[in-house]
Amino acid sequence: MSSEVSIEVRFIPPPEDLRRYFTTFYITRIRLPEGETVDDSLHPEWANLRFFSGASPVSWFDDGPRLEYAPFTATGPSSRTCHFQMGASRLWGIGLLPLGWNRFLRQSAADHANLITDGRIDPTYAPFRALADTLFGPEPDEAAELARIVAFFRGLEGEPVDNEERIIAIHEALINPQVDTVASMVRHVGLGQRTIERICHRAFGFSPKILLRRQRFMRSLAQFMLDPSLKWINAIDSQYHDQAQFVRDFHEFMGTTPREYAATPHPVLERFMHERARLHGAPVQTMDSPDGAPRGQG
Repeated sequence: MSSEVSIEVRFIPPPEDLRRYFTTFYITRIRLPEGETVDDSLHPEWANLRFFSGASPVSWFDDGPRLEYAPFTATGPSSRTCHFQMGASRLWGIGLLPLGWNRFLRQSAADHANLITDGRIDPTYAPFRALADTLFGPEPDEAAELARIVAFFRGLEGEPVDNEERIIAIHEALINPQVDTVASMVRHVGLGQRTIERICHRAFGFSPKILLRRQRFMRSLAQFMLDPSLKWINAIDSQYHDQAQFVRDFHEFMGTTPREYAATPHPVLERFMHERARLHGAPVQTMDSPDGAPRGQG
């Protein structure tokens, strides 16, 4: 990465009364020489709201349309990588845990999985447009912007969370490395498989089987990204039967091979993951606990 490129990111835990609904709030500043852009790809994650002051990104999922010129982008939960290209900008990101999706949105998460959209236009994200309109003042002011985010969500009326305890139980099962099959999830959660399937589609965006596979894959990817000196074989999660199974998952979730991915620069994502791990204890959203609490100390 050029010495003229600067990427600053800070992760901020939501206040205690909001923590169960969000992964983190984060503020990012990307400085680039005039006219230049930075390219990277996001890994699979939970739903996100992103608000831009400065250049808005060009974003897209493979085989999907490109989203351009959207200062408020909204992304549903994903099981594939989302590519982006952007110029100099400041942005606030807000990660929605499954419980947060279920409270603040009135749609099935499965209907918005692997979709990125203009939050100013898509009616699903209409509840957040007032925040997009008022978040940034005439000058950058991180403290004031964070205060506006907190006040907005404290004042936002959401639907009562149906199945709250069940959503939390399923989420806890997902981040438990010992839960490796749908059958073991059923035993761990103590609910019938059809009930778990229904709740997963509504609040998490995918079937339990895909969620467990995504979780296994993300544990492996996170370990490699935090220590690129590892060979892939040393980063692979113990739930994988062999390297070939991991390679198949890698291609499905990331659209490329491990070798090709390792050879491609990831200037934004690497910065995010290292800083997130340092301050929040988990390098990726999918490893966050359902209460949203940081898992480590800075």
